[in-house]
Amino acid sequence: MMSEGLTVLPETTIAQVSARDRLVLAAARLFCRFGINAIGVDAVVMEAGTAKATLYKAFGSKEKLVEAVLEREGRLWRDWFIAGLDAGDVPAVERLRRIFPLLEDWFGQDRFYGCPFINAIGEHDKADNRLREITMEHKKTVLERIEDLAAQAGSRDPARLAHKIGLLIDGAIVVAMISRDPAVARLAAETAEGLLQPLAA
Repeated sequence: MMSEGLTVLPETTIAQVSARDRLVLAAARLFCRFGINAIGVDAVVMEAGTAKATLYKAFGSKEKLVEAVLEREGRLWRDWFIAGLDAGDVPAVERLRRIFPLLEDWFGQDRFYGCPFINAIGEHDKADNRLREITMEHKKTVLERIEDLAAQAGSRDPARLAHKIGLLIDGAIVVAMISRDPAVARLAAETAEGLLQPLAA
């Protein structure tokens, strides 16, 4: 399945959800593709089929709508990603080896536009602490799962290993967004293998 630009999840049609959810879905679709600053509230309400007053009643401002989009997209992506890591009964090191094949699947989706968190931070005031907090909460949850798997696999410093893998993940996402080449995930996987090989020995 695939969310509007972030996740590999089945698409939800706008007609199936509440007005609030329609606004979030519409905003996710537009923000991920065109950028947050390029899309005004008029475009969002037109895409959602709602009134502007409905948007302001539900969220109060465009900034709060952006936060709702990021929180939703992050939750859906984490659910998909962690489920992919944890599927089946396999050793922890093999679960870690699933990271970059999962990313390659995501990168190959037509509506892959990069990471909404990275994109949002890139577009906004770098001192915007609220967006940074939402982004770091997302990143923390992902890294904690990777760290847990690293510990299960026998890493002597699972937190450090998780951060190294996290750097490879972020780098692969950015390069895939720029190049539109899903295969960059394979290069990241080759690099990660140097970190994982000692755990498999």
